[in-house]
Amino acid sequence: MEAHVRRAVRVEGIVQGVGFRPFVHGLATRLGLAGLVGNDGNGVFIEVEGPIAEVGAFLSALSRDAPALAEVERVTTTEAEPDGRPGFAIVASESGGTKRTPVSADSATCADCLRELADPADRRYRYPFVNCTACGPRFTIVRDVPYDRPLTTMAGFALCAACAAEYHDPADRRFHAQPVCCPDCGPRLRLLDAARAELTGDPVAGTAALLTAGRVVGIKGLGGYHLAVLASDEAAASTLRKRKHREDKPFAVMVSDVDEAARLCEVDETGRSALESRRRPIVLLPRLDGAPVAGSVAPGTRSLGLMLPYTPLHHLLLAAVGAPIVLTSGNISDEPIAFTDEDAFDRLRGIADAYLTHDRPIHIRTDDSVVRPWRGRETVLRRSRGFVPVPIRLPRRARRPVLACGAGLKNTFCLAQDGRAFVSHHIGDLENFETLRSFTDGIVHFGRLFDIDPEVVAHDLHPEYLSTKYALDLAEETGVDLTGVQHHHAHIASCLADNGETGPVLGVAFDGTGFGTDGTIWGGEFLLADLVGFERLAHLAPVPLPGGAAAIRQPWRMAAVYLEEAFAGAPPLSAVRTRNESAWSGVLGLARSGVAAPLTSSAGRLFDAVAALLGVRDTVRYEGQAAIELEQLADPVERGAYPVGLSGTGPLVVAGTDLVRAVAEDLARGRSPAVVAARFHNGVAEGIARCCAVLRERTGVGTVALSGGVFQNLLLLDRSVDLLTDDGFRVLTHTKVPANDGGISLGQAAVAAARDLHPPDREIAPDIGD
Repeated sequence: MEAHVRRAVRVEGIVQGVGFRPFVHGLATRLGLAGLVGNDGNGVFIEVEGPIAEVGAFLSALSRDAPALAEVERVTTTEAEPDGRPGFAIVASESGGTKRTPVSADSATCADCLRELADPADRRYRYPFVNCTACGPRFTIVRDVPYDRPLTTMAGFALCAACAAEYHDPADRRFHAQPVCCPDCGPRLRLLDAARAELTGDPVAGTAALLTAGRVVGIKGLGGYHLAVLASDEAAASTLRKRKHREDKPFAVMVSDVDEAARLCEVDETGRSALESRRRPIVLLPRLDGAPVAGSVAPGTRSLGLMLPYTPLHHLLLAAVGAPIVLTSGNISDEPIAFTDEDAFDRLRGIADAYLTHDRPIHIRTDDSVVRPWRGRETVLRRSRGFVPVPIRLPRRARRPVLACGAGLKNTFCLAQDGRAFVSHHIGDLENFETLRSFTDGIVHFGRLFDIDPEVVAHDLHPEYLSTKYALDLAEETGVDLTGVQHHHAHIASCLADNGETGPVLGVAFDGTGFGTDGTIWGGEFLLADLVGFERLAHLAPVPLPGGAAAIRQPWRMAAVYLEEAFAGAPPLSAVRTRNESAWSGVLGLARSGVAAPLTSSAGRLFDAVAALLGVRDTVRYEGQAAIELEQLADPVERGAYPVGLSGTGPLVVAGTDLVRAVAEDLARGRSPAVVAARFHNGVAEGIARCCAVLRERTGVGTVALSGGVFQNLLLLDRSVDLLTDDGFRVLTHTKVPANDGGISLGQAAVAAARDLHPPDREIAPDIGD
């Protein structure tokens, strides 16, 4: 008889809430092994006993055959003394101690649950909360770990006998599925009118009727409330814009399936994969001519943001409506999404005509994620539902726990411990109390979930960012160590961490605004950087920002300044000046005086200036609007490029004025704005490639990292990557976190961890805490 062995096994990673214990139970049972499996704060613990060959097969299968939603990071085993007891059991979870196991992200409804949803003979037929171990809510309902029902927002729903039988049956796919429920014991759907009175009849059918009639309906989802209208209804979409105070920013559209998506947009294999993934993000896709979508849904852009249903309720509603619907965040612009019922009823009053709601609480608000296909892979523009809180591996392990507070706009925070970085869900722009509270509450929640008590806190250098002030206050209250990370260094560090690298690289960080170490506003930067420090090797030539924030809201101001600089104070007549003649001289006076006109090297403001020159937009209603619409205007076939000069013996200076001069002269010759816009983009890309080539000669570094919100411009990104690659560079871009400020917190965390291991040998950031 073959000798029996016993092994104590520890499995780490995303192994709770994904059916891992039932998987282990089934695997052990099939192999005839004895032992136990359970959850604790570090993941899954297993004891397995049996013949050595079968135990070996069991250990090999743990990672290889793990459930689809599981992500096994590490399996460790130790020898144990066999005890001869038969049977394999799932034991109660162990609470207390450290909590190091990641919580899984929310996952779209699986095919098995959809079959039940559509089966008239099934007891969950048309039940909008059907789920199992392979799908359903996770992060948005978890209050603490281990991931067990009492520590979720399902704690108030006692299992009926039928659900309890499934929950305790190792052969059932709902074995230990924590959100399991049915119409007899689970949440209940209700349709309320604007006065919160419950409407009679089927809530889903009633909602479909309201949408078809042109009404705005608030719908409670996984991570908060959405606002919905029929996507083809121009009057309804326009009404929603007015009520929500969202003048131009595109709405997302939910479609029933990929076939319906293909009737609206070009859907390639990458787009299809993203749409159908369990994360179910909003996917930005090229819009087809004549797509039956109201003009007010996505004005000024050739793309649409599409997503597929990701909850049973969505599937039921889309089938009932029989057409695409707008599904946009339930808030007034610039506020965080409403996620509690009372908050939604309060803040959406006057916007929603009715509410499709239910009584399963959402523990933490989570917006929809946004991705875009690019060169056969997904690039993330907003990382939130479906992605969070899955950790990202740090290139260098953190010696001490780290909190990175992120930027002021598109904020995320990041908590890091050992080799894991937990980047938060999308918080938004830290410009009001509600968003700040979402930020602070989120930090507390993540700290509790992952048992991280930060000892090092990283922050942006901008002294007025609320995230920076939070870090400074925390240091004063608790004595944590602070490390200031320059904004564009954080961008490049984010790209390095995204790619699992440590540098050095030539980092090109192009964005709208970032506080520089010299006190000016940076944004068109070429850095020699690694995770510890950086050196500014080149930048766009600084110009005044007349009126400060007013120049960001009114791109024509940047056109005025750039024209003045490009033509040495004697610019030719232009349409943009004619449109803004009454204020033109005053703005130039501000620029010349330096009063309320700080210097900026921002690439974003250069794009704004050209957008105004081409008549794209003199004022903007959301961040980056002028640049986005300039990209949409550009003729993608045009390959001509405007030249841009480089000068300087210290840091190279890239002459953005050369590009503006060429734009103005080409316009004066009657050149098509689409051609001019394309030549401008191509000129910026050639300027990037030329500058990097010079810097390679000076430094010997042949890898370039591209980061910052400007590189969300696919035309610029494509042209830049092609030119750099053709010149022999290795090019790093973003895939796991956004290139915009949503990725800043990961970069800050990576820098803080690296500096804690290897302090910089030179001063990188001034102390702004004094």
